[in-house]
Amino acid sequence: MAQQGTYQGSLTALITPMHEDGRVDFDAATRLIEHQIENGTTGLIPAGTTGESPTLSHTEHNQIVEHCVKTANGRALVMAGAGSNSTSEAVGMAKHAHAVGADSVLVVVPYYNKPTQEGLYRHFMTVADATPLPLYLYCIPGRSIVDITPETMGRLAKHPNIVGTKDATANMARPIAVRRHVNKEFTQLSGDDNTVLSFLAAGGHGCIGVTSNVVPKLSSDMHKAWQEGRISDAIALQDKLSPLHDAMFMEANPGPVKYAMSRLGFCSPTLRLPLVEPQEATRTAIDAALRSLGLLG
Repeated sequence: MAQQGTYQGSLTALITPMHEDGRVDFDAATRLIEHQIENGTTGLIPAGTTGESPTLSHTEHNQIVEHCVKTANGRALVMAGAGSNSTSEAVGMAKHAHAVGADSVLVVVPYYNKPTQEGLYRHFMTVADATPLPLYLYCIPGRSIVDITPETMGRLAKHPNIVGTKDATANMARPIAVRRHVNKEFTQLSGDDNTVLSFLAAGGHGCIGVTSNVVPKLSSDMHKAWQEGRISDAIALQDKLSPLHDAMFMEANPGPVKYAMSRLGFCSPTLRLPLVEPQEATRTAIDAALRSLGLLG
């Protein structure tokens, strides 16, 4: 059976910093990872959607995962992005993640080709069979169109390596439905920053966030408050972060978060086409949210 660390609290879907010419900026990536660890982030997710995985070459994808594992050096769990709409490609990513020492893999529902529930079942089972790593099912129908039903998740959870899910459906009944169908300990992580506390209240364990790139300590503090039963403190932090959450998703992720990180001096706002830098109205909203948190003068 797959062994896993404790995935709870604030985890970060890492951006992939890039130079202005589009090359991956590994020095900036190192600074970002160190900043995350120093500020209480419990898990790092490299080479996911927020890391612009669709436009990374296979070599870059592998390099980013390996760099994260080496930089973290056991100080935070590393859940490597290993998702593709090609099962064989996802298997290759998972095998590489295992080879370089990642703690687990995050495998997104295959996008664009719209598999049936049976196709999803066979896809995830094939990836889970490929390595001994714990596997997390990533549900994000806004990008993949199809979703894993709780019934299919129950079937998948019978595999000893399939141990949890990242849920970006913003459906607050989802954790309850999943528990009805999964007959084992199963980690449920939110993938929607704005509804984290509601997800936790429904039985979730943490959040793989985008906003935590920008404010890792505030994000971590909110989860700690919840875990310690300081509910009013957690709600106050949620309310404080809400304008930034909103701004992060005014345009396609990771455009807004990369712009925010550039404003804080961590990296350039460079994205790879077809994504482009946020429009003026979005940049204005991000700047206002950063000022409200005392991060910009």
